Amino acid sequence: MIKQAKEKSMNYKILFLDIDGTILKPDHTYTPSTKEAIKQVQQQGLLVFLCTGRPLHEVNDLAHELGVDAYIGYNGSYAVYQDTPLVNEPMKRNTLEEFLSIASKHQHELVCYTTKKNYFTSLSSPATKDFIEVFQLKQNEKLTDDSLDHILGASIMNVSPEQVQWYEAIEEDIHLSGVNVNGVSNCYDIIRDSVNKGETVKKVLDHLQLYKEQAIAFGDGMNDKEMLQTVGEGFIMENGDPQLFPYAKHQTTSVDNSGIFNGLKKLGLVK
Repeated sequence: MIKQAKEKSMNYKILFLDIDGTILKPDHTYTPSTKEAIKQVQQQGLLVFLCTGRPLHEVNDLAHELGVDAYIGYNGSYAVYQDTPLVNEPMKRNTLEEFLSIASKHQHELVCYTTKKNYFTSLSSPATKDFIEVFQLKQNEKLTDDSLDHILGASIMNVSPEQVQWYEAIEEDIHLSGVNVNGVSNCYDIIRDSVNKGETVKKVLDHLQLYKEQAIAFGDGMNDKEMLQTVGEGFIMENGDPQLFPYAKHQTTSVDNSGIFNGLKKLGLVK
């Protein structure tokens, strides 16, 4: 029985990969070894999901380059497999309205994502301009009242650490997660306890009838915490947020130093 359990746990079937700081380096490129690692595990039959806080309409080109066509986006609010949505969980309108009210009073900026656009409270503020440049966002518009019923995820800019509690007090189910990307500071993703990367990974595994022991994940930011805890083999990049390290089973090398390849090599999946 022990041998059978071990064999089952080693029978890896699925790989979840964060993008920024995990696949993509600070210069928005990826190492050739990352693409090679994805290719090798796919040849062994593993299904690869991109699992990101980014809106999916902004990752199509990268996914095509890497040969990946399964996605979890918006920090778990939306998931697509075989061109079919598996998860579609917009945020509550009244919660967003309260966030926007606080932001307006304190010169904070929000970006809110739908399936097609990135809606900003301002397109001209320095924080917004930096955010757009760092993430190379293209589908940008000014936030309108009409779009609030379709928001899948959001980030807040220009927020100091002591101000985070103002937003987290609005709803028990929500916490803010610092964005771990070079060039962006005082920026937080809005994470729902019931809708996040980890909860959506669980739904994907259930849909595919897979065990957590058959799943692998790589991440670097606090928005990856739930995901790394949900899989059997969770890897944190060397460049990851120090607060994330206790939640990962493994540590691998940095995004600049073939972290995904080296992690998968540790599991005997690439060479």
